[in-house]
Amino acid sequence: MKLHGRLPWSFSSVRLRLLVGLSVLLTAGLVASAASSTLLLEDFLLERDETTLRASADQLRAVIAQGPQSADVDQFGALLGAPLGVVAVDADNRVLAATGAATSAAATLAALTDTVPPGEVVTYDRTDSRNNYKAIRILSPGLTLEQDPDDRTLKPATLILAFDTSVDDATTDILAERQLALVGVALALLLGLATLVLRLGIRPLAQMAHAADAIAAGSRTERLPTRGDHSETDLLAEAVNRAFDAQARAEATVRSMAADTSHELRTPLSTISGWLDLHRQGGLSGPGLEKALDHIENEVGRMRLLVEDLALLARLDAGRPVNRDDVDLTELAASVVEDAQIIYPDRSICMAPSPPTPVRGDAARLQQALRNLVGNAVQHTPVSTAVLVDITHLHDAVQLKVGDNGPGISPQDLPRVFERFWRAEASRSRAYGGSGLGLAIVEAIVHAHHGQVSVESEVGVGTTVTIRLPHSTSRRGFDA
Repeated sequence: MKLHGRLPWSFSSVRLRLLVGLSVLLTAGLVASAASSTLLLEDFLLERDETTLRASADQLRAVIAQGPQSADVDQFGALLGAPLGVVAVDADNRVLAATGAATSAAATLAALTDTVPPGEVVTYDRTDSRNNYKAIRILSPGLTLEQDPDDRTLKPATLILAFDTSVDDATTDILAERQLALVGVALALLLGLATLVLRLGIRPLAQMAHAADAIAAGSRTERLPTRGDHSETDLLAEAVNRAFDAQARAEATVRSMAADTSHELRTPLSTISGWLDLHRQGGLSGPGLEKALDHIENEVGRMRLLVEDLALLARLDAGRPVNRDDVDLTELAASVVEDAQIIYPDRSICMAPSPPTPVRGDAARLQQALRNLVGNAVQHTPVSTAVLVDITHLHDAVQLKVGDNGPGISPQDLPRVFERFWRAEASRSRAYGGSGLGLAIVEAIVHAHHGQVSVESEVGVGTTVTIRLPHSTSRRGFDA
């Protein structure tokens, strides 16, 4: 599917899921903020009303406590203020008079406060009522109320102070409604802004998807765009690019190995085919036939060796573990040098004296690596060249060097010596019978043993290959 730099708004898209999740979080946050502020305001107003009610009750108690008092009913309204009202009741809880905000609910307030001790605040709050109250009852001994126009005098047993909280309730209701409206507006604006931010934030992913499409279509040079800002998308793009680079290198290695292998096999196959064709044509008999068979056998041996080397490299590349036994590297090296002295009696091949050198590894594989190194040094140098094997103990490793004083390797060729099927034109040739896998196998074996291998060379001076392997954790059997 071609995306052309844009990502779809599907139900499974990251952008839509982020937007939905952000919508839920914003809605929850805004609603919680609005609800908490409304509740806080409501608690504040109720506490303020109760404080005002208690203060007014204390004020009246102080006046009544001074002795017999006479007051006009209307004076209470001016004294207490509009939100406050007074209900006067007799000893039988009958309403004698009411003033201010308590007038419309005098009987209800009298009944509501009759069952609670004096001085305790009672709340009257009903959803079907236009007026809600907080009320408190106080004793009024010695108080006489004068009531116009009949000039009647009333002697209430108690007074009920009531505070009308309906204004505060209306205030909190209006606040809640307006906050809900603000939540809706804020949510719409924030979601619009979030959509824009997500579009800009997801754009690198869209560009990455477009680049990935190009790579999938066969573009080997295309890579995901990076900006170098160390953002999450940038780190992801760099990681994917590294994966693409590794895949490209692996594919290039496979193509190169396939081409090199076919090239290596072509020569012996052509030789075998040529001798067989000559035999079918009747051109071989007697000694000539024996010679042809010798040539065919040699070429078959070359192919067998090549296949075995490739199989070994494949096993090592797959990371298959090698044996981990206590091995005396000095003994292995001495055995390889002795064999080389027998095979090449006219060459100067020797080993510097060395004490037992314990390492942990696969004796057969390490011996193969040493044979490759000594064989390379012998095959690719003149007969007069001396080859020296030297083993030394380092602080944290065992070091083995195979050096010669031959023609050396040029600086431009030195970085390629471990490449598979590679040969230096000046010092290597198929005439030596090598496949170009010797040092590649050495490197793979050393790395499988968690070691290091390097090459130093100077034209006209010689070449030295150095291997470093970890010390053995057990020295049993190697102590002098």
